[in-house]
Amino acid sequence: MQNMLVLGIETSCDETGLALYDSDRGLLGHRLYSQVEIHAEFGGVVPELASRDHLRRAVPLLTELLASTGCNRRELDAVAYTRGPGLVGALLVGAAFGRSLAWALGVPAIGVHHMEAHLLAPMLEAQSPELPFVALLVSGGHTQLVEVRRIGDYVLLGESLDDAAGEAFDKTAKLLDLGYPGGPALEAYAASGDPQRFQFPRPMTNRGGLDFSFSGLKTHAATTLRKNHNDESTRRAVARAFLDAVVDTLGIKCRRALEATGVKTLIAAGGVSANQALRKRLHEVAANVGARVYCPRSEFCTDNGAMIAYAGAVRLQAGERSGLGFGVKPRWSLEEL
Repeated sequence: MQNMLVLGIETSCDETGLALYDSDRGLLGHRLYSQVEIHAEFGGVVPELASRDHLRRAVPLLTELLASTGCNRRELDAVAYTRGPGLVGALLVGAAFGRSLAWALGVPAIGVHHMEAHLLAPMLEAQSPELPFVALLVSGGHTQLVEVRRIGDYVLLGESLDDAAGEAFDKTAKLLDLGYPGGPALEAYAASGDPQRFQFPRPMTNRGGLDFSFSGLKTHAATTLRKNHNDESTRRAVARAFLDAVVDTLGIKCRRALEATGVKTLIAAGGVSANQALRKRLHEVAANVGARVYCPRSEFCTDNGAMIAYAGAVRLQAGERSGLGFGVKPRWSLEEL
């Protein structure tokens, strides 16, 4: 198969990520700019601000990336950009930049599915999973279980019917005045919480199926705080109870998915997959059913250009291309691929 040097561009939400992936040599380098400070004062992502910042960052990040890897843009064989799902304005910035650059260089371009890129992120590691596998995609915008039979052959097993797990983390962290983004802050805060003081429900685990529901946990946290003396120990115990409930729920559903499919490999990807308590639980679950767990390194759990470059290279080497015109898909099911 022909060697390809692919530039990956990620602008689906609040991170501007660029990376160079060589199909023979692997990942050559990547650059990431996070907009956390921009959105922190609002307690969440402001789409217009996100789009404008992607515009400011894309070209300087490309310049940095090329300089750090010793590559010239004329050496690029293709450009991959995130087509969706995500924020429409943010997606349009990356799509316009990527498609225009590819046209100027006379090389092919391809629009990449953001969630497909996440589920392929573990492939960037030296110890990478073999197909088929079950993927837990868990982030601020998505919580899904997907059976990955082969590249492009995906079966959605279950998903959140309301808040994604990462969204529930952010909302509960805001309730506890832990700032934004909430996931890492809540995990650290919960570490010293009393695990026995409160027991939160494990949503939708007392029935069959692989769907999730996390919106009620934030309400349960608010109710618990209201009914108890709202001091530091109470707040930390609430954070711990919330964390344990989310981790247990994800673990229970992953075990069900492995048992239902008979697959012996589980991957976890997306921002929440960096949570150490979750990783520990998934390894325990997998060991109990004779399966193995693979996760990307922490820097590739959140949105990044490396996963886009890799997913794009896989699609491009299969002969896929995007036309000169471009569009984005803010809502885009994996099963449409």
